[in-house]
Amino acid sequence: QVQLVESGGGSVQAGGSLRLSCEASGDTYSIPYMGWFRQAPGKKREGLSLINPYGTTYYVDSVKGRFTISKDNAKNILFLQMNSLKPEDTATYFCAAHSGGWSLPHSGMAIKYWGQGTQVTVSS
Repeated sequence: QVQLVESGGGSVQAGGSLRLSCEASGDTYSIPYMGWFRQAPGKKREGLSLINPYGTTYYVDSVKGRFTISKDNAKNILFLQMNSLKPEDTATYFCAAHSGGWSLPHSGMAIKYWGQGTQVTVSS
């Protein structure tokens, strides 16, 4: 089993930055692929970014150039650095992990492990 715990959400003004963290524990060897999703009220969950076990990163167009995914493999912590935030980035952000990779965009279906979510609110 794997546990994922996010932190780092909050409220910022447009143009600001936040860094999300996701600490993984348990059978972390079973989750070589990790990523971030978000879900805004009334909208479907959307995949934002993915990092594979080789450190290669992937992004959806809406966050490319503004968000950066990274991972501290020694500590099993996944990060999402979010810069130039916009009001439309307001959502609950989720860390996700799986034994295999997934393409972007992605709905999150069939991804096994999820964090509890952390709220990000961007005001104009």
